[in-house]
Amino acid sequence: MRSVIFAEIAPRSAIEWLLAIDVVELSWEIQRYRLLRHKLLDHYRQAAIEHSLRHVDLAGLPPELEEAATCHIRQNAQAWRTDRRSATEIEARLATYGYDPAAINAEVYLQAREVFLVFEALLNTAQNRRLSLLREIDNRRHAKYPLRGRRDLLTSALAPSPGPQPTRYSEVFLGDTATATCDGG
Repeated sequence: MRSVIFAEIAPRSAIEWLLAIDVVELSWEIQRYRLLRHKLLDHYRQAAIEHSLRHVDLAGLPPELEEAATCHIRQNAQAWRTDRRSATEIEARLATYGYDPAAINAEVYLQAREVFLVFEALLNTAQNRRLSLLREIDNRRHAKYPLRGRRDLLTSALAPSPGPQPTRYSEVFLGDTATATCDGG
């Protein structure tokens, strides 16, 4: 990805190289956030399956059996995650009770909403920063007065200008009247 981005941006100056490097780093950061968000949703998908199984399996069960059933449900949810055949059976059983993939996805997003919003904010921030860097590169290339030909103007602007010499007096304003006071000398 790095070489493709560098080829696309084709930095022309040291500043553009620094900006391009930041664009690459932000692109990798965005990729990491997307992978983490996907892993997070997978984790919550197992929790959603477990939650759905509780609704199906605990309905009408005597209270003294709920603890053992909850343990069994947790094992089934783990099996759903690790064993494809178990997953198919569990999904088919849930579908007979109205828990189709859309209902399970809704439960996933409901359970993961706070953490999901954090990842969305991180992604949006990184994407906005990357876009800002790309605009900065574009602005530098299309500036009316490019930086390279103006070094003498910049140096003269940054050089100390001859201004008023420091005095030993400063003016203190009190209301509408100004009085001169001596500054220690």
